Parts: sequence; C-alpha cells; structure tokens
Amino acid sequence: MASQLLLAAAVLWAAGAVLGVAGATAIGRLALVLGAMAGVVAAIVGLPEGSSVVTLPGGLMAEAVPFHIEPQGLWLMGFGLVPAGFACALASPVPEGRRGWLFGAGLSLIGALGVFGLQNGAALLIAWEAMSLGGAVIILADWLGAGRGRTVLFMLALLELGAVALVLAIALLGWQSSSLLFSAFDAGAAALPQPLAIGIGILFLVGFGAKLGLLPFYEWFPGAYGSGSGASGAIMSGVVLNAAFFALARALTDWLPGTGSEGFPVLAIIVVIVGTFSAILTILYAFQQDDWRCLLSFSSAENASIAAVALGASMLFQNYGLGDLAGLAWTVALLHLAGHALAKGTLFLAADGLYRANGSYHIAYGGAGSHWLFGIGALLAAMSLAAMPPTAGFVSEWFVFQTVFQGFHLPYLGGRLVLALTGAGLALTAAVAFATFVKLVGLGVLSRDPARPAPIGRACSASVGVLGLAALALGVGMPLWLVSLDGATTARFGAAVAARMHDGALLVPLTATFAFISPSLLILVMPLLALLPILLILASRRPTVRRAPVWYGGLAPDPARAATTTLTFSNAMRTFYSFVYRPTADTERDADAGGYFVRKLSFEHDVAPIFGPLLFQPAVRLVRGIATRLRRLQSGQLNFYLGLIGLLLVLVLGLTLA
Repeated sequence: MASQLLLAAAVLWAAGAVLGVAGATAIGRLALVLGAMAGVVAAIVGLPEGSSVVTLPGGLMAEAVPFHIEPQGLWLMGFGLVPAGFACALASPVPEGRRGWLFGAGLSLIGALGVFGLQNGAALLIAWEAMSLGGAVIILADWLGAGRGRTVLFMLALLELGAVALVLAIALLGWQSSSLLFSAFDAGAAALPQPLAIGIGILFLVGFGAKLGLLPFYEWFPGAYGSGSGASGAIMSGVVLNAAFFALARALTDWLPGTGSEGFPVLAIIVVIVGTFSAILTILYAFQQDDWRCLLSFSSAENASIAAVALGASMLFQNYGLGDLAGLAWTVALLHLAGHALAKGTLFLAADGLYRANGSYHIAYGGAGSHWLFGIGALLAAMSLAAMPPTAGFVSEWFVFQTVFQGFHLPYLGGRLVLALTGAGLALTAAVAFATFVKLVGLGVLSRDPARPAPIGRACSASVGVLGLAALALGVGMPLWLVSLDGATTARFGAAVAARMHDGALLVPLTATFAFISPSLLILVMPLLALLPILLILASRRPTVRRAPVWYGGLAPDPARAATTTLTFSNAMRTFYSFVYRPTADTERDADAGGYFVRKLSFEHDVAPIFGPLLFQPAVRLVRGIATRLRRLQSGQLNFYLGLIGLLLVLVLGLTLA
C-alpha cells in the first residue's frame, strides 16, 4: 500500500505544479498538501519494513529503473514532509509569485521523492537536478530580494559543482560495476583500490555536501534562504535536506564498504572532521545574523553537519567491527534530522507569520500579543534546536554526545582522539546554539514594536503551534518512535539496535549502565516540581508591585534606543571570535556645509565570509578572465564561424577513424 500512496503523492505534486502555473493556485496548493499527506501516510504504513520494489516503465541507458524506499528513507521523508505540507498550505507570502512558487515546490518534492526511492544512478542524477531546480524556482518566485538572481545563481553554481562530482563518482562506480543499478555498486566498489575508493567517497561528500551545507558550501545558504520566504525554507531545510543526507549516507555506507584500513579508516575520519568544523563555523555565523531566514539557514547547515558527524562515527565504528555502536551512531543521525525538520519548519513558518504582520524578517519586530499557539510553538521549536529538554533536539543531541563518548571502545589512539576532540567541538556548537536561539526568541518572538502592532494570522499561529508540539511529542514519545527503525537497524547491522536504545521509558545508549535519560518521565516531573514555587507564591503575602522605567543614565528613556538589538546581543561573541568573523563597521555622516550639524548618520556592520575571498571570488575572476578572452571568437564574421564548424567536423572524423 505504501507504493500506491507514494504514486498518489507524486501525481498530486505534479498536478499541483501544473495547476499553479495555470493560475489555479488554490487547487494547486490543495494538491500539494494532499500529496504531502499521502507521503506521510506512506511512511507510516511502510515502516518498519520499507516500501515494496516497483520497476518504473521504460528505462535509462538500457537498464531498468527500480523504485524502492528503505525504512530509513521513509523515516526521513515522513518527518520532512510534515512541515512541507504546512508550508504548501500557507504558500509564499507574496501573492504575485505564488504561481511560480507552487511549480517550484512541486518540482522539489518530486525530486526529493526520486532521491529517496530511485535505484538507478542516472535516474538519481535527474531527480537530484530536479530538486535543485525546484529550490531555485521557489526562491525566485518569492520576489523578496532585490539581488535574488545573483544569490540563486551562486547557489546553482555551487550545487552544479557538486553535481559534477556526483556524475564522476557514479560514472566510476558504474564503470567498475558494469551497471548503474545501486544493487551492483557494492560488489564493484569492493574490487576498487583503496585510494580510488576514498577518492570516490570524497566526491560523494562534495556532491551531496553541497546541498547539506558542509564546508565550504554553506556560504550559499544565507544568500539563497535570505532571498526566499519561510515557506521555501521549510521545504529546503526539511524534506530536501533529509533527502540529501539520505543519499550521502547510502553512498558512503552501502556503496563504499570498507574504505579504510584496519588502522586508519581515512574516509570516516574525513567525514567526522569536516562535519565538526562545519558545525562550529555555521553556528558561529548563525549567531551573528539579524534576519530570521539567514539565521535559520546557518542553523540548518549546522544540524546537517551534526548528522554528518554521527554518520562518520558510524563508519568509524563499523570499520573496527563494532556493529552495535555503528548502529547507534547511524540511528542517532536519523533521529536528529527528524527533530530538526519539525523544529526548523516551525520557525521558518513563524518567520513568515511575522513578515505578514510586520512586513520584515528582521529579528526585532516580535509577535508579542499574538495567539498563544504561536508563542508556544515557536518556543518549543527553539528549545529543540537549542537542545533543551524534553524536546526532540535535546534527545538527539544527548545521543550524539553519548555516541562520541563511546570512542574509548576503538582499538587505536587516532580514532579515540578524533572522537574526543569532536566531542569538544560539538560542546562549543551546543553552547553557541543555545545563545543563538535565546537571541531569536527573546528579540524575534517576545519583543514588541509599538509601530508594528499587527498580530500573527490564525492560520500561521495554528501551523506553528502544531509543528512545535510535534517536536515536543517526538522527544517525549521517543521510546515509541524508535520501534519504527527496528527493521532498518536489523537489516543493516544484524541486530535491532533501535530496540536497545530504550529500556522502558528510559533512553539509553545501548545500555543503562553507561547513561540514561527519560523525557517521557521528565514531562510529568517538571510540572510537579513547578508546583513548589507556585505554592510558595500563593502562601506568601503578595508584595506591592511597583513599575518604573529602566534606568537610562539619568536621561529620559527612549524605548527604541534603549532596547537590546541583535548587534548588542552578539557583539561580545563577535569581538571574542574576531579572528573568525573579521567584523567590519562603516559609518557615514550626512552633515551641513560646515560639518557641524549632522542630518543623518548611517551605520552598517557585517562579518566577513571565510571561503568567499579565498576560494569563490578567485574562481569567479578566473571564469570572467577566460570569458573575456573567448569573447574574441564572437567576431561576427560568417566565414570565421564556418571555419570553426569545419574544424570541429574534422576533429569528429579524426576521433571516429581512430
């Protein structure tokens, strides 16, 4: 039944895309939402076994195209489609671009479905390109950024660089396996020399990491996400991000087994190191953002990097025959991205609600006075992304730390040292993430601007509230949710590792003698503990409440000037990590002729990217230089063009005869 539901989802998404272009936006939105619902139901029905194998009609490159979604794929797809469904229901906040937005959303969802299920290398590349193109379309259709064309072009350039790496990697595996079917890749990879296998693994890390935001590719995130709406971000950071991670995990663990010697598993170490540094850098830059979408985009790259760390740890443990620990790390990555999709979708839709009410995505115009569901949902989502109990993010990050703490089981010092340093890096990441979402909630949700009193719409408030409560339900009900992954861990690691990650209501890293937590019990204990201060307040004599303005240096306080801003909140960190940020501050004065009376004072601040000046800008200059020289070929003379065509024909003839 899961396969039929997935087919219905694909048909509905295609219909929604076509209807959107045709102008029937209301029906198109409904079709996209129904398709997302069908996909979620398919994931529920298909777990824990996975969908059945279906061979699509026709073929590619003289080979069949099977379709089958494994249990881990259904898990990631199902949780990614939940916020995507809400995003499609609310759609872009810019009505003028809604037709193109619906087309791009449908194309992205169909592409993601193909990445999850297609079992042919050529078909996977087509689905990957469709997913990337759909993301570009929804950003361009949002009409929210004057420079969106340049940012989308930069995004596509980096994604196409990753696509070239994927084409090369799949071509090498297909050549070695004499087939583009994934079922033949592992046997072909087993005969590869170790250096070549590691090189192919790095190509996969570059190709799929370009969409996950691993360094240096995370630098396209703020520009692209910041040019689109929150609804676009909910799709791209949910089901699209999950599809990219699923593809990376399948490539590194299914297609390339044994890519390291017993003493030094090279590829696993590379994945762990890249993931750790990516997580640190992205959360540091997230903390400095003053736009909802830019902050959340960096946070998406950070969470994808944490999942990559767990994947690398799984590869590391598997290399030394520690199958149970490998299964633990692999399962933790799935849990982390499931909770991330729910929480991040919540906050992206909250950003859209604030934009509809206040006309800006700036983290300054809060939603104070809006429906209580909006505040509860946004708070729970931020708690999850800040790893606060008892939400899903707290559970998954606790499991991540317990996984890297298991490094003492490794037989060699190199692996133990890598995981120990990884734990330190993730601790820094968690601390900065906590401060980041304190800033986001405090300034972006709880603040109040008297000049912008519009409340958040009811539909948006309800969507944010439901998704936020879903992130809480995932964390609290984790012992029940883990049952869905028993089939995946049994098929992959030969044991029901997911079943050993809980002991009744307790969550344990395979054994309760090492560590344990219980969000299920914590949700009951926390309200009981709260009764104590409540009783003390009720029993005590209430003091007289005196309200007075905040001390402002003896001057009359100006709420706008005295308020905490995003810059004042993050400036201390910016100063401390100035060697990373390399901050800039520019002040311009518009004064009278004598320069005594200032009419206008403009202040701009920013942080400098790391890889842009060192990597991307030189590449742009190189391409422009080559284009300038090749421009001479456009002479406008017909004889010259005919000569070039003749030379090309001679070259083709020579290659044919050779």
